[in-house]
Amino acid sequence: MLPHYSQQFMQDSPFYLGAAILLVSILLAKLAPLPRAMQPFYLYSQLALRLSDKVNHPERSSSQQVTAGLLSIVLLLVPFWLIISFLLQLAAYPWFFEFLVLYLCLSDEQFYKVAEEASQTLQHADKPRTRALIKGWLSRDTQGLSEVGLSKAITEKLLTTPIYGTVATMVFFIVGGAPLVLGARMLKQLQLCWPAINPHYRHFGKPAYYLCYMLYYVPSMLWNFTLAIQGGPKALKAMLTPRRSLYAINHHLSTYNIAAQVLDVELGGPVKFGGVKVPLDKVGPPHKPDASVLPRALRLVSSTNTLWIVSLMLVPLIWTALRYL
Repeated sequence: MLPHYSQQFMQDSPFYLGAAILLVSILLAKLAPLPRAMQPFYLYSQLALRLSDKVNHPERSSSQQVTAGLLSIVLLLVPFWLIISFLLQLAAYPWFFEFLVLYLCLSDEQFYKVAEEASQTLQHADKPRTRALIKGWLSRDTQGLSEVGLSKAITEKLLTTPIYGTVATMVFFIVGGAPLVLGARMLKQLQLCWPAINPHYRHFGKPAYYLCYMLYYVPSMLWNFTLAIQGGPKALKAMLTPRRSLYAINHHLSTYNIAAQVLDVELGGPVKFGGVKVPLDKVGPPHKPDASVLPRALRLVSSTNTLWIVSLMLVPLIWTALRYL
């Protein structure tokens, strides 16, 4: 009887190893992240910004800008992705390098700690310090933001980061392994560097935006569902009846809308890029957020992340019970 179970366990070992790699990488990324300046994706974003400075010319026709944006994605994504994916196949211990790839792809989960510190500084009315904390994390202007603007910006970033962090990493690793996680995360980093809602990247950033919209559609829906179940009927209704955006380039609007119902505050609204105001939709109740909303947003994100981590731990346990008991 024992050899039979041992043989079954050996057959299932890749499943258990994959779950362990996911769990350890997620926990380590949250508890012991790399300093931002040392993160490969931070350096990758600097490379993307330098390339866009050379090839993005807003005075040219929209079709030329879209073509430049698409070719820039190919240039920055394909060579690096192919090299790293090839090395993963050649590695003597692929599990270690898969863990390393996942850990690095989860680097933006560090924003949770930044948001905790920003929450404390904003509650002490230290707006200059709060602006300095979040400046490197947002592509929008932060210098002139009021307490309401800072509260909105931090809450919105906090609520959308896990979509391409924890949730997408789990979904894509299950579907296609570390190479798919890496390719999706690289594409998302380009979209964050070239936001299509920024007038400077309105056409240049569209290829990255639409590719990310399609690629992250399922992770977004899954994250929105786990947010909505914590907000009761009102949040579930907001999920089932998504708002139509007046500004087409804003695929996080549904997440903002659900979170606004859960937190009972207004999210969204105009943003500035290089001093140019871009009108975006406002969602949720007409209650302006202030510093007091940040602790509640942190608890909401923490509880939702906990749901995903517990689910990740339960799946191998349920599989083991069904397989061997």
